[in-house]
Amino acid sequence: MAKANKPVNNSKPRLKVSFLGVLMILLGADLVLLLAPEVGILNSGFYIPDIYTWPALIAGVALLVFGFRHLYKKP
Repeated sequence: MAKANKPVNNSKPRLKVSFLGVLMILLGADLVLLLAPEVGILNSGFYIPDIYTWPALIAGVALLVFGFRHLYKKP
């Protein structure tokens, strides 16, 4: 009778999620959803000039990109 092989542990190390990355993603998504020019949630109820909406949209997209780039950390 042959011996059974020991199970090999080939699992990858777990990645840690950065709390700051999650907050940046949430803040960026809120800025985009609330202040997007012509279609934002706040723009549907109030008139917000384009001088505030375009920079908020750009900042929101930048926060989304930066948050997703730094979301995972190696242990």
